Amino acid sequence: MLVPSASPPVSGALARSRLGIPSSSSSSASGAGACGVAVPAAACVPHRILPLRSVFRRCPCGVYSSKTRATAELAEGRELRERAGAPRGVAVPSFAGAEKEVSQSLSFLNAQTEEELLFHIRREVEIGRLPSNIAAKLHEIYYNYRNAVHQSGNTEADEIILSNMAATFDRVMLEVEDPFSFPPHHTAIREPFDYYMFGQNYFRPLIDFRKSYIGNVSLFHDAEEKLHQGHNVILISNHQTEADPAIISLLLEKTSPYISENMTFVAGDRVVTDPVCKPFSMGRNLVCVYSKKHMYDIPELAEMKRRANTRSLKEMALLLRTGGQVIWIAPSGGRDRPDPQTGELYPAAFDAASVNNIRRLADHANVPRHIYPLSLLCYDVMPPPPQVEKKIGERRVISFHGVGLSIGPEVDLDGFAANHSNAEEAKETFSAALYDSVCEQYDVLKSAVYDHQGLGASTSSVSLSQPWT
Repeated sequence: MLVPSASPPVSGALARSRLGIPSSSSSSASGAGACGVAVPAAACVPHRILPLRSVFRRCPCGVYSSKTRATAELAEGRELRERAGAPRGVAVPSFAGAEKEVSQSLSFLNAQTEEELLFHIRREVEIGRLPSNIAAKLHEIYYNYRNAVHQSGNTEADEIILSNMAATFDRVMLEVEDPFSFPPHHTAIREPFDYYMFGQNYFRPLIDFRKSYIGNVSLFHDAEEKLHQGHNVILISNHQTEADPAIISLLLEKTSPYISENMTFVAGDRVVTDPVCKPFSMGRNLVCVYSKKHMYDIPELAEMKRRANTRSLKEMALLLRTGGQVIWIAPSGGRDRPDPQTGELYPAAFDAASVNNIRRLADHANVPRHIYPLSLLCYDVMPPPPQVEKKIGERRVISFHGVGLSIGPEVDLDGFAANHSNAEEAKETFSAALYDSVCEQYDVLKSAVYDHQGLGASTSSVSLSQPWT
């Protein structure tokens, strides 16, 4: 049985990691930024964080198949660390247990330039360790990420790009060598490699904090207080990009650090099967499900997917019984996409059955629960393909852009049940009320970010702020 505090089953155990970045799972997210990347100077984030490369270059502690080579690399890592010293605000990774870790190469982490980094991709293909289709995706992501970070105007952009992309290539290479299998309930891997901070560091430079906003910070505070009382909090949200979990966490890390770091996401199968996406998913608490949109992509697998979803629902029920859980779910079953006729982007309609499934699970947990509508605007950071694709390995467009997040007042089914004699009608109305709130908040965020109204877009029901300024 999996419970929130348990370590997830890991293929090859956690000895898969090449590096050990200190775990911050026992601290608040306010301290988690200590090993983040440099934030764009113009982005108005209140603290300057050193690039990941400062950490990685001091910790080439991977172990090769040759024990002699492993010892030499480990000694080199210690020497680099001692010679350079730890930069202020950055904890140097522990070398404990590094001799037992398994890896093939440190080539990506040792790259000093863009040319070296891309050369190592070609070399891994030539020697047969990296499939050419994944290599092509890594090239594409590199150039898109590089262009996006340069859009920020950060004077340290080149260092940030090289650092974050070296870490990304290293993690993807490790995934190719030794694929990770996600259990129905996956707990974020924080050590020996901190996959949570890896994701935070990667996406932070893509957010234009000058043009980003949070709606109703006080309601996030209320939700966090309920969590500390042992209650469950369910966030019914729209879904825009693969980066949603990181963007939510980055926007909340100062004002609601517990929610930021401990949220569990109901995730579709694509983010736990795509080798380029999997390393980022490994840093999140997930309940893994198969989306209805992809249930019949391969008809002969449909029954297996249904059985897997049943197991995931059981894990969700166990999770909710423990209390103090914050669960994010997108009942649309997929990402928001522009209307093909008008090009207008709006939250995709909710599936009332999905809304009521999570409500019913929360009710049966016999733990006080609170359901909030959550609205997210971040489409331009990493927009999905125009249409839903069956094939794994979509093209990833990346941009530097402002984003928004807002929470609405709690919505309870009881109020609707009292006004409807038909229980099914009450459930439909309950789901519609959550969706309407998400759309109302989205309109405010849209005015703030896209119409450049900023804080002036606030309304009587959505109070915008920029708590990082």
